[in-house]
Amino acid sequence: MEMKDLALPSLNRFASDYLQNRLETEDYFHYDLSKPDIYLNRYEELLMNRSFSRDELSDYIQQYMSRLSFSEAVKGNIERLRRDDSVVVIGGQQAGLLSGPLYTIHKVISIIKLAEEQEKKLGQPVIPVFWIAGEDHDLAEVNHVYVMKNGKPDKKTYPSYQPYKTMVSDVELETEKAEKWLEEIIETYGETEFTNKLLIDMQETIKRSNTFVDFFAELIHEWFKEYGLLLVDAGDPDLRRIEKAYFESMVNESGRIAEVVEEQQSFMHAKGYAKMIEMDKWAANLFYYDPEKKDRCLLERVEGGFSGKNGEVSFTGDELLQIAKNHPERLSNNVITRPLMQEMLFPVLAFVSGPGEIAYWAELKKVFELFSMKMPPIIPRLNITLVERSIQSDLEEMELSLETVLTEGTANAVESYLDSVKDETIDTLFGTLKSQLEENHEKLFVHAVSLDRGLEPMLNKNIEFIQKQLNFMYGKIGDRTKERHSVILKKYDRIANSLYPLESPQERIWNVFYYLNQYGPEFVRDMMKLDYRFNNQHKLIFI
Repeated sequence: MEMKDLALPSLNRFASDYLQNRLETEDYFHYDLSKPDIYLNRYEELLMNRSFSRDELSDYIQQYMSRLSFSEAVKGNIERLRRDDSVVVIGGQQAGLLSGPLYTIHKVISIIKLAEEQEKKLGQPVIPVFWIAGEDHDLAEVNHVYVMKNGKPDKKTYPSYQPYKTMVSDVELETEKAEKWLEEIIETYGETEFTNKLLIDMQETIKRSNTFVDFFAELIHEWFKEYGLLLVDAGDPDLRRIEKAYFESMVNESGRIAEVVEEQQSFMHAKGYAKMIEMDKWAANLFYYDPEKKDRCLLERVEGGFSGKNGEVSFTGDELLQIAKNHPERLSNNVITRPLMQEMLFPVLAFVSGPGEIAYWAELKKVFELFSMKMPPIIPRLNITLVERSIQSDLEEMELSLETVLTEGTANAVESYLDSVKDETIDTLFGTLKSQLEENHEKLFVHAVSLDRGLEPMLNKNIEFIQKQLNFMYGKIGDRTKERHSVILKKYDRIANSLYPLESPQERIWNVFYYLNQYGPEFVRDMMKLDYRFNNQHKLIFI
């Protein structure tokens, strides 16, 4: 593997302004990325002004990860988390099947690499932590991967139906169904020297996994355990028990939380930035989870207390506080209170975010201040594109730059190529034929209608039919042109499907298992060996 940096524009305007230092940072965040001492300042602020339930949290992580094959690095980091001088670099994602899109892997790499970098610079323990969003109930976000089918990316969905908004932590993974689904996916990748072992290993992993989150955690742990990555499941009842006092404070301040978010959103809107978080003014910004139905409903503030957004449940303020105190597993955070919970639990040196997360965190600045906390430095994760050798050869042959493909795909290049090979005579003859037919038909139309007005509908349909047939004929001629140049056009398709599939960045569509099947079980560890720099440059990894 070889890595090179490439300057690419951010897809998100706010993120672009943040990374290019075009913001008045203090209006949106508590730390300025352009300042060289942000990590030292953050470290000192955490240790001097904050306290954490370190032993209780470490005990939970030890218990949660005990079901996995512990590594010495993980054991060591659990113990280091107990120390008053340790901090964490943290980030999270939904528990996608087969780990989800590539950007999940990129985020984990970012967390580990930033933790390693800052431990060296600060000379203090910095621990990588991955927050699995197991409380999330959007099954459609996590139940699929994309594979190639008939020359195009196609969504391959795991066959599971959930009648309620069940937390992903509670969504069961049925062994036989999951194994069949996995085999069908791996089959689309083609057989290599690594395929057999990959299937056997994954079948064993599936057998050890009861839920979507179990499966996700097994994979992430297997790939990153030697780097000491700690895992937490936000949907785990055992973690909820540590969070109960924090839920109580969120219930008590629910009205003010909504108010200050609205204030910050209004300020950002006045600065020209679109609102990222959709929030009703009466939102409680907490979910209630029905333990019997396993159904999650968003709470809102009503006169006299709280109710489900669609009337599913109803509580007085005191009743909800009692739930927070005695049954915290029935509450969970939304997009606004999750960052707060993370900050209350962990000594966060830095939060590793995706491009979209940067903007919505900026809307939460006053929420952190409401709880007398500072928002951690928000560090964009590494953006990575994997470039296979065959694709690199296609790029060189087609004289396409990676920058062009990664920002606009290949559609414009294909159009230019087809223009260069089309038969000008055909175009001229077709244009003349179409023009003459339409002109003569118009003369016929005028004269016929003058004789009989009732012929008008039939003549209108007739010209539509003629135009449709002409266009069909022209399209068929174009198809033959494409057939004659299919070898070249397939190269363009290969480039687009690999690097910019479905007109999206590669990391949003493709899954790491294609690369594990193609390049072997050490593929993720080989990625970890590269020397990453957090310099806001896009990373090209040539394989």
